[in-house]
Amino acid sequence: MQIWACTSSSPDANQQFTLTSTPGSGASTGGPDSVTIPVAAGSAAQVTGNLVSLSIEQDRWLDWSGNATQNTFFFNCLDNIVQITGVPPKIRIGADSEDHTNFNPNVQGVQDSFPPPTTTVPYPEATSIVAAYFARFIGTGVTWGVNFGGANLTAVFLETQAIISAFASSAFTQAGITLDNLELGNEADLYTNNGLRTSGFNIQQYTTQWIQFATNLTAAAKLSSSKTRLWAGAFAESSHSSTGFSPQGIFANNILSSAPGAFIETISQHHYSGSFCSGSGGLLQDLMTKATIRSNLSSFSPDIQAVHGQGLNYVFGETNSYSCHGAPGVSNTAGAALWTLDYALFASQIGATQVYFHEGVGYKVRGTLIQPATLTRSILDGSALSSPLASHVQPQYYAAIIIAEAIGSSGSTQVVELTINDSRMAGYAFYESGTLKRAVFINSLAWLSTSTGTRPSTHVSLAFSGGSGSTSFTVKRLVIGHADDASGLTWGGQTYETSDGRVGGTATTESGTVAAGIDIPATQAVMLTFT
Repeated sequence: MQIWACTSSSPDANQQFTLTSTPGSGASTGGPDSVTIPVAAGSAAQVTGNLVSLSIEQDRWLDWSGNATQNTFFFNCLDNIVQITGVPPKIRIGADSEDHTNFNPNVQGVQDSFPPPTTTVPYPEATSIVAAYFARFIGTGVTWGVNFGGANLTAVFLETQAIISAFASSAFTQAGITLDNLELGNEADLYTNNGLRTSGFNIQQYTTQWIQFATNLTAAAKLSSSKTRLWAGAFAESSHSSTGFSPQGIFANNILSSAPGAFIETISQHHYSGSFCSGSGGLLQDLMTKATIRSNLSSFSPDIQAVHGQGLNYVFGETNSYSCHGAPGVSNTAGAALWTLDYALFASQIGATQVYFHEGVGYKVRGTLIQPATLTRSILDGSALSSPLASHVQPQYYAAIIIAEAIGSSGSTQVVELTINDSRMAGYAFYESGTLKRAVFINSLAWLSTSTGTRPSTHVSLAFSGGSGSTSFTVKRLVIGHADDASGLTWGGQTYETSDGRVGGTATTESGTVAAGIDIPATQAVMLTFT
């Protein structure tokens, strides 16, 4: 297998920066609004350059890594992030297909059995995966999912041994590849729905079985002499209570006091903003709505507090816009890039250290950052394409780039959400070593291909309070034609929609002054860098 690492003056710290949003040319998205931004970070959340990470469906991970040769396109897409932040996105390999995977040392790579495609799910997950594990990595931290759904202790033992052996090989160690975590099972709260457990399977039974199988796994992995640790949880949703599937539920059933519980370092939960398994696909503006993003994620605050109360790390280990591979005309659009930008940054505000956007070959949502392989069927309805579609990035990838640039490479970045009384405008301030450096603003009002009239815009008036400060800034814009466009975005005048995944075009920035402020059209994001 093959996953890579891709290997000014500031305002006075006692001053505060004030933003006011007032109507500009065209209709306003709301306001006037105002917000005060502390120049010193204070208790703003710490954030790392791999806040945006990737969850990859296990059945076709060789399409991402490459089989006989490295997948250069995917490598380049990861390396773009590394060149900005100094660290690669973390990668989780698992999801639904992890509970259908078994190890066979005589298999070369992976043997998959797929159900037929449908118009709703043009690229379905494999129902059976037989894999052998081999090493051809160039560096990143990996979490690997192990089959718990099959309820076979011997299979867990053999699979774990094979994974450990691969990561211990010289190809891994020389490249700096680490097996950060093992994850036992995916979305066990759905096991009774998909036939992997009998009716009535509950949190008490889950925890008892998990402890039994995790004891076997930790022995096979020799975790007592390893830096590899365990993810626990990975539930599809949460009861947010001690009696159902949730972090509180496994804690109440003494998972942490068990022998394998001592190796749990991270609790992972899954979340999608909606579902498109059947029926209406949902509206793009609904996905982009600021209030919806916050209500969706804030529902996990009790879980996150419970996890942090145990001294553990919390991640959204699988997430994206719509489950069942996404909604056509929504999940694969430029509007979803703005959703991703706001969603990931807001997740950092409630205590998540990484947000793993789920990826899959040919998925409308699981794979909306990067499509790593040539496709022969439409991702929207499964129809045959007149010509193959080569590897390419999709709109959400721009959000990963913007977040990487906003965080930077200092290793000491903090971020705080700005209070803006505008239902369509979100903002975040970024600090390095406690000092304000950048701000990102997102205008999530959907300007669609069917929209008419003058494109709305919000004028953001800027001022400092408490004394003199920076008088100027540079601006980069995420320019989008329409929220429902599937391509054609530019960030600072440049594109990542290239044949090799590298940035193309000439970089452009604007110069601005605090006195003049800035206009932000509907369906656009900007980053201000204070000078």
